[in-house]
Amino acid sequence: MSILYHSTRSQSDSVTSKQAILAGIAPDGGLYVSDAVGQSKLDLSRVCAGSYHDVASMVLGALLGDYTPDEVSWCVSHAYAQNFDTPEVTPVSPLGDDWLLELYHGPTCAFKDVALQMLPRLMSVARKTAGSGRNVMIVTATSGDTGKAALEGFADVEGTGVTVFYPAGKVSDIQRLQMVTQRGSNVAVCGIRGNFDDAQTEVKHIFADRELAQRLAQKNTVLSSANSINVGRLVPQVTYYFYAYARLVAAGAIAQGDAIDFCVPTGNFGDVLAGYYAKRMGLPVGRLIVASNANNVLTDFITTGTYDRRRPFIKTISPSMDILVSSNLERLLYYLSDGDCELVASYMDSLAKDGSYTVSQKILERLHQTFACGFADDDATRATIRQTWEQEHRLIDTHTAVAKTVLDCRPSEGRQRVCLSTASAYKFSADVLAALGVDTQGKGDFQCMDELSQLTSTKAPQQLSSLRDATELHLDVCDRDQMGSFVESACSRVFA
Repeated sequence: MSILYHSTRSQSDSVTSKQAILAGIAPDGGLYVSDAVGQSKLDLSRVCAGSYHDVASMVLGALLGDYTPDEVSWCVSHAYAQNFDTPEVTPVSPLGDDWLLELYHGPTCAFKDVALQMLPRLMSVARKTAGSGRNVMIVTATSGDTGKAALEGFADVEGTGVTVFYPAGKVSDIQRLQMVTQRGSNVAVCGIRGNFDDAQTEVKHIFADRELAQRLAQKNTVLSSANSINVGRLVPQVTYYFYAYARLVAAGAIAQGDAIDFCVPTGNFGDVLAGYYAKRMGLPVGRLIVASNANNVLTDFITTGTYDRRRPFIKTISPSMDILVSSNLERLLYYLSDGDCELVASYMDSLAKDGSYTVSQKILERLHQTFACGFADDDATRATIRQTWEQEHRLIDTHTAVAKTVLDCRPSEGRQRVCLSTASAYKFSADVLAALGVDTQGKGDFQCMDELSQLTSTKAPQQLSSLRDATELHLDVCDRDQMGSFVESACSRVFA
């Protein structure tokens, strides 16, 4: 089946899904989309009868049409093997009157693993098909979780390197240690003086730097992305929405065909956009509830139709959501505008030049048909962590708590509701422990981790607790305008 992709900002050049995944971002700075999304629906009966691997194969087969069934099968079986601590990959469990979709069972204890264990496999297949023999340097910005998941997924993958930029001082200590202790001959990590939006914007500039691209081409190297701007990152996330639905059917909580709601903690909009793709592909979704922290630019946008990044950047206890420019929103605007690339380009131009844009009334009405929103500040987030532990005996992290806070403030509308749990609580041990009423002043992350384990009689994941003995290997920190040079230097070292 031929499924072509093109930029959100122009339909002039179409590429295959393999080409889109290798490129990461379109040449004009737009994101790759396909008009085929939603033209065919997944068979819910097959979805409900399948394993996670079966559902993943259905989703990838529907969205990445130039991958053969054998290629899809190989990618799925290698992405979701013994690297997840449960064969279900993303299990669903009761949480009061709602449900918790557990997305933290992978090698880095965060939801990014679901996609970033898949993306290296998709790229490996695409490289073989391209037959060019070119090296691919993955360049990505992270607000905390993407970085480690990308490093873990791409470490020592043949013909591929990975460079990760994170905002120095604006990720948790555990998140930082996960990145700076990463081993592998093809990895590079650098903190930047700035926030995630600074890093993400500069990464986009690096991809648009034609002179850099020419210099790298002379060394047989191209750049690509592991952020959710890459369609190969987005597509695997669609799977767990369908799988969660199947689990609720299996549990007898819903009948096949009933609609359910999902509440998603998000900053860059990729995680909740995957739910929108699932809805277009036939999943009975009532509401997609976008949960933000105090950096509530998405709450304001969904409420008013005006996206305005001109506001103070707030450092919160849910750092992976500390984002003011939600890149994946561009894809949603494309679909809500019936594929009006010129309109989307004008919105993005206004955002870049003026810091804001306002969508049409028609787009806003369509947005409200599916999306709802809310936000939680740090005090509300802490209260939810404590309440969830005391009432449900469930330990949730600071991002999941944002979503649960928002969900608890909304009426159920008569539908079953699923809260996406995006990380292990132990990635944010100090903040979770403090939320449970323990004084953490002067205590390091690992002391907090140990006390949290003792207090709750739960066990920290080994891949996190073992970081206390790991050697810090990547100590570089640079200014934003030095990121391009860092990438070029990393390419020279990795592909020497």
